[in-house]
Amino acid sequence: MKTAAIIPARYNSSRFRAKPLADICGRPMIWWVCRQVRRCRRIDGVYVATDSNLILEECRRLGIDALMTSEHHRTSTERIWEAAQQIPADVYVCVNGDEPLIDPETVEQVIPQSLDGFFAANLMAPIHDPVQAIDESNIKVVTDAQGYALFFSRSPIPHPKASIRFEYYKHLGVLAYTAEALRFFAQTERGENERIEDINELRFVEHGKKLKMIPVRADTLSVDTPKDLDHVRAVIGKKIEKGEIVL
Repeated sequence: MKTAAIIPARYNSSRFRAKPLADICGRPMIWWVCRQVRRCRRIDGVYVATDSNLILEECRRLGIDALMTSEHHRTSTERIWEAAQQIPADVYVCVNGDEPLIDPETVEQVIPQSLDGFFAANLMAPIHDPVQAIDESNIKVVTDAQGYALFFSRSPIPHPKASIRFEYYKHLGVLAYTAEALRFFAQTERGENERIEDINELRFVEHGKKLKMIPVRADTLSVDTPKDLDHVRAVIGKKIEKGEIVL
């Protein structure tokens, strides 16, 4: 089974323009994400899918395989679908380009051991900080008894009416798809809930497709703001000082 990782990297993010090129200890953020994903033993190739010549040129300068994709995609999944048509593989792993702290062993947990038809999966991690539970940038998810997604929301779900002895889960920007699942996403219109919440993964849920949620224990941070970037710089800087990372 061949597995390709595709990292979507959009230049004009509404919250943080040119985010993939943001400097982290002398390297752009996209380099750090690729570095982590390349360490995955079950991934055969790592590619960046971008809409920016600046990002494309920087990737090539750094020896990163990169593809130009349309600037009109509304979602990262649509960008992955376009790139996948140029990259033969059985499974496509999406790692968002703002996850420079993602652990390679965590990424590997989204890759299935075998395939049988339509497959889509997403990692989720427990939330330990109450602030994260109410932060709309952290997408919360609830699942059924078999571990498939029931709903995603930017609000805290489920609501604790009877007890607070449970864990909230947030989705991580690590997903895996077959080409069939990517094609379904690209060819299916957004549903009402997806439009309201602005959460890509709801497209599968609203249209009756199973999306497997895989729980992991992950200490990672999506870089959504300059404040997040400062935190990531500090974390990586300390690892460099300790010799845990050699540039």
